[in-house]
Amino acid sequence: MSNSVAMDWGFEFQKTNRDRDEDRAAERGGGGGEEEDDDDDGGEADLAAWERAYADERSWESLQEDESGLLRPIDNKSAHLAQYRRRIRSLSSSTSRIQKGLIRFLYLVVDLSRAAAEADFRPKRMVVVAKHVETFIREFFDQNPLSHIGLAIIKDGVAQCITDLGGSPDSHIKALHSKLECSGDASLQNALDLVHGYLGQIPSYGHREVLILYSALSTCDPGDIIETIQKCKKAKMRCSVIGLSAEIYICKHLCEETGGSYTVALDESHFKDLLMEHAPPPPAIAEFAVANLIKMGFPQRGAEGLIAICSCHKEAKVGGGYTCPRCKARVCELPTECRICGLTLVSSPHLARSYHHLFPISSFIEVSLTRPSNSHQRLPRNCFGCQQIFSTTGNIPILRVACPKCKQHFCVDCDIYIHESLHNCPGCESFKDSKPTETAIG
Repeated sequence: MSNSVAMDWGFEFQKTNRDRDEDRAAERGGGGGEEEDDDDDGGEADLAAWERAYADERSWESLQEDESGLLRPIDNKSAHLAQYRRRIRSLSSSTSRIQKGLIRFLYLVVDLSRAAAEADFRPKRMVVVAKHVETFIREFFDQNPLSHIGLAIIKDGVAQCITDLGGSPDSHIKALHSKLECSGDASLQNALDLVHGYLGQIPSYGHREVLILYSALSTCDPGDIIETIQKCKKAKMRCSVIGLSAEIYICKHLCEETGGSYTVALDESHFKDLLMEHAPPPPAIAEFAVANLIKMGFPQRGAEGLIAICSCHKEAKVGGGYTCPRCKARVCELPTECRICGLTLVSSPHLARSYHHLFPISSFIEVSLTRPSNSHQRLPRNCFGCQQIFSTTGNIPILRVACPKCKQHFCVDCDIYIHESLHNCPGCESFKDSKPTETAIG
């Protein structure tokens, strides 16, 4: 009897507390149950400030495990330098006798399906892709001044060309930023059919390339994509794919058939590195590398006060521009193809900037800092390029490299600048300038 009374009393006590809580919630405006549901739905929004910081910045990705099992921060600078040295060695060892295509016609296809709205690349995949594509376009024209780029997007199961093949980086970047909306599925076959129609009209001396930035894990195609791949192969199109999600068989098959490369980005920095690898001209495929003579014109820049009709935009413009040496038509920028007579118009600096791809500068050799005691040769104290002293950080001396031809020593920063931007060794060039010339008399 006493136990039943105690249980009834405990039930009444719990019920009284619950009624009291409901009454308090009703006094605050009611809807206590709805508030709990809202709290459950917005779990990430209710995170504390320090929790959101860790969730957004992903600081755990900057740690790595050492030999003893302890977590250490990743030395990004050392990893970047090591990767750079490996890339320079591979390029210098493999490009000495390889033909490269200096006139490239590249179509950049960006996947803007619903998969591009994923937030695994902060803030979204499409934002990260647009940011690095802008950098890639400017670097592409810096490395390939005689080449052209066209942009296409994939969304809602169709492919759309947003810019034609051209040499203006600003127009491509502006068009891409105006189309950053994700929807629908991706169709790889429609994208290949679209770019095949444009690249099929390119002259035989131009190297036809397609670079696809693919975010989806599937493709929604209207027909047999294998036949489309074979059609691209017959058209001598080199197709490369950079995946942002996972490896897909059909993308790998496309790259293998057409001689391109297929890679999958692990994070944002890795995606940037993979994208920038397509900026320098790739080695030409043996069966596609046919020698051709190309007629080129070197137009003169018009006077500033001259009024002429631009053949590019079909409107009158004042000052600037270039005049075709064959038909005297006016164009806005170089390089381009004259809309009137079809002559390829370039400038001499464009040819000079393309020269280093044919004869790349050799890789510098790392200098050993341990010299024998009886050696009469002393290491220079200053970098030949920037004239900075080779100091030491703690007990670790700064890495130095030497040119195998002129034997001058350079720091790593100068090494990167020489191989990626200057494309000439200052030591070798100064040696050429200081070499006396012999004159025959009589």
